[in-house]
Amino acid sequence: MHSTDLAQLPLRQRLKARAERVFGAWGVFAREFFKHPRMVGSIVPSSDRTIRKMLGPVDWQNVQLFVEYGPGVGTFCRAVLDRLPRNATYIAIDTNPDFIRYLRKTIPDSRFVAVHGSAADVEAIIAAHGFDHADYVLSGLPLSTLPDGVADAIAQGTYRALRPGGAFLVYQFTRFTNQLIRPYFDRVDRGFESWNVPPCYLFWGWKAGGESEQQLTYH
Repeated sequence: MHSTDLAQLPLRQRLKARAERVFGAWGVFAREFFKHPRMVGSIVPSSDRTIRKMLGPVDWQNVQLFVEYGPGVGTFCRAVLDRLPRNATYIAIDTNPDFIRYLRKTIPDSRFVAVHGSAADVEAIIAAHGFDHADYVLSGLPLSTLPDGVADAIAQGTYRALRPGGAFLVYQFTRFTNQLIRPYFDRVDRGFESWNVPPCYLFWGWKAGGESEQQLTYH
């Protein structure tokens, strides 16, 4: 955006644009954390080690649709796109319009679709984009702080949205996710990453029925 265009925007939008220009993704992430701490969860984006470990079990060659809940400023987005096949689709869903606006502005990849919506509506969202099921769903949403019933609705909807053999990949700062997704998924693998701020718990909830499904253990 040119300075002449910036000057014509309302004050609030000018401040947002300048913050993004000066501080980049970290500034946008920090700003939204202070505005919505219960929804963003952490003031610092996930570490590279967390990203690698979280995405480790994905069978990238056979991915057609990858979905993410709560992508924020795209910390995982770029890592996923680096691994995603050319003919695959990546749908990122977030309730925060500022994050969606930032992602659409900064990720010019034809495989990437940023959707302003709720993770609880994942089935309708993927159907609207021409898919019956997702291969993998990634989530960094702070599930333990969501309103009553919402986390359960997300877990159930995610299980239905996944293809047989697909997985729900979740990174959290509490063990709450284990008790949340275990009743709905056929197997849950767990891990932990200390090299993160704060350290986080990792979960892979598997839907039975896929030939590529395998037992995974991470420490």
